[in-house]
Amino acid sequence: MSGELKEECGIFGISLKEPSLDLIKNLYLGLFALQHRGQESCGIAYKNDNSIELLIRQGLVSDNFFKSLPLNLRISVGIGHVRYSTFGASNLVNAQPFVFNCNKGEIAIAHNGNIPNAEDIRAELIENGSIFQTTSDSEILIHLLAQISKKEFKYSLIESLNQLNGAYSFLLLYKDYLIAIRDKFGFRPLCYGKTDNGIVFSSETNALDLIGAKFIDEVNPGEIIFCKNGEIIEKIKFTDCDEKKQCVFELIYFSRPDSMIFGESVHEVRIKMGEKLALVCKNDVDIVIPVPDSGNSAALGFSRAIGKPFEFGLIRNHYTGRTFIKPGQNMRVESVRIKLNPIKSIIKGKSLAVIDDSLVRGTTSSKIVKMLRYAGAKEVHFYLSSPSILYSCFYGIDTPTREELISSKNSPEKIAEIIGADSVTFLDINNMRDCLTEPDKYCYACFDGSYSIPVE
Repeated sequence: MSGELKEECGIFGISLKEPSLDLIKNLYLGLFALQHRGQESCGIAYKNDNSIELLIRQGLVSDNFFKSLPLNLRISVGIGHVRYSTFGASNLVNAQPFVFNCNKGEIAIAHNGNIPNAEDIRAELIENGSIFQTTSDSEILIHLLAQISKKEFKYSLIESLNQLNGAYSFLLLYKDYLIAIRDKFGFRPLCYGKTDNGIVFSSETNALDLIGAKFIDEVNPGEIIFCKNGEIIEKIKFTDCDEKKQCVFELIYFSRPDSMIFGESVHEVRIKMGEKLALVCKNDVDIVIPVPDSGNSAALGFSRAIGKPFEFGLIRNHYTGRTFIKPGQNMRVESVRIKLNPIKSIIKGKSLAVIDDSLVRGTTSSKIVKMLRYAGAKEVHFYLSSPSILYSCFYGIDTPTREELISSKNSPEKIAEIIGADSVTFLDINNMRDCLTEPDKYCYACFDGSYSIPVE
């Protein structure tokens, strides 16, 4: 991505009919499949006898996390989390899942998303005596639950959720229950599948595939699903809202191309976006190269549509992580230098169509252009398979101010000048909508400023 957007997290949970040695291993594998959604920390929480055990680590799932897991335990229910911080500091205190003891009992929570009214709720809770353990907005749900002292857990949960205005998917462990929740607009994805021994929930379907779970359906927006002993025992609609506002950036960038998200094949949608982008190609280019890996599918569609060769002119070092997931701007810039390397024999003397998914701040793209120029590129034409990002997102993507967004104050021609490209072309928003099966069920706030949830 030429924009350094930061997404939120990935969540994964399993409820089994019979305790198994495989549960801990499969939680690990699920998080490994979701690693692209967050690389700051990882963790699992599982029910062992009458208490919830927690294991959290900073860094990647593969960084010695597996060696610390209790693979000799027979467990029947657990949840996992990979994190990038869109709210709260990047440290081990904010690593999830969180485990809390309150008047409802012991609860573990894993959260994907962002809650815009979190600060207001937090201030009110603190005023009423709540003491927060973290700076994450994920903790707020537990405090709301705890303040409702006399109601049954299920109704306290519903009442608490209706106080949250945000984009969230939650997985909770409570007693022997695995509870899955998705916000009323369905901003963030959450699906579930089935194995011979139980039910599995995941942010993306690719993690279901890895452990051999058969995809069943998505958790519906505004729905709570209660599971126990590997079976779904109840589904509750906690809101009357029937308007979907799914995050279109899940399809543009965040999700892996081998996933099905919001009923769409991520890879196929990106192919279509590349084909639509090719309709406005006015440059006589020699080859089409993607910015790997998120630009690969769109570049393939673009190449097919204009009849020019698809080449891997940039090679990605897959051990560096995703550029935008680095917590500080200096770290992002350093990551670009070690993440990508051009193949000079392919690029030298060529006019290039460089396909990427989006352009936000422009820091990465300027480095890429310099690389390609240094490798001998004759011309560098940047094509983005999404529209210009003009507005900040407050629903789980880290674009905190409009001043950071290069398109909010610059034309494509000026952007090309800034990043050193010969031209910059964005996908038209209407052409992007044509790539979606149900375009009216998506959020486009970062493109058009139309926010479904009011934000200050």
